Amino acid sequence: MDLLRYVAFSTDPLGGNPAGVVLDATGIDEATMAATAAEVGYSETAFAVPRQDGSLGIRYFSPQTEVPFCGHATIATAVAHAHRYGPGELLLHTQAGPVPVTTSAGSDGAVVATLVSVEPRTAELSEPDLAELLAALRWSATDLDPALPPRAAYAGAWHPVIAATSRERLADLDYDMAALGELMSRRDWATVALVRRESETVFHARNPFPPGGVFEDPATGAAAAALGGYLRSLGLIDTPAVLTVHQGVDMGRPSRITVGVPADPAAGIEVTGTAVPIT
Repeated sequence: MDLLRYVAFSTDPLGGNPAGVVLDATGIDEATMAATAAEVGYSETAFAVPRQDGSLGIRYFSPQTEVPFCGHATIATAVAHAHRYGPGELLLHTQAGPVPVTTSAGSDGAVVATLVSVEPRTAELSEPDLAELLAALRWSATDLDPALPPRAAYAGAWHPVIAATSRERLADLDYDMAALGELMSRRDWATVALVRRESETVFHARNPFPPGGVFEDPATGAAAAALGGYLRSLGLIDTPAVLTVHQGVDMGRPSRITVGVPADPAAGIEVTGTAVPIT
């Protein structure tokens, strides 16, 4: 197995979110994928299988579970593929559906990748689920920004979007990992998208990921896409829009995610970022 290691959403190997990437996982069974992801220990490892038409089938494994879609591992896989085969257009067949990705070389030589998510969705959070979620986070209702109401958002995987009243509230992450992990597994939530809106188009984010065995994800492309869909669905931004999501700062792994939100309510959300190999 040719296992590559990349950092996504940063040009610094000490920032961003690390991902394992296997560009050709032909013949590797699910148990081996899961064991490999657990051994690597990153929040996700992506296993791609080339198809005759040039597209890739792809699966994503955290140390403890498989997820239907992962943004940072998609960006890492696309950049790794571009490094080996050249930049261009690539179609990934995820469990959530087809995800096209385009890679190009920037003026500084870094490869930039843009994925387009599956059609996003937004759903209500029930009062019992929200109460249980806040209790596990050790947040109260007064910690919530009333301008950004709690919802479940989807752009390949489900994420509750919970907006904080202040950057200080967001910075203080001290949750009950067992309780939150049990709730998230029951509701099939991938991560919790904790956000603070700095301005109309700039957000700060933190993403607990206990179902995957990860206390916090330093850059979550799937949650960023879900956030874009949530904002569009609730009319909380003027579209088309380009958002900047800062994540990982409180972990010492700063990440920058660019989110393109088309005006078409059925259009996929664009997530753009760089990735660099970990040497």
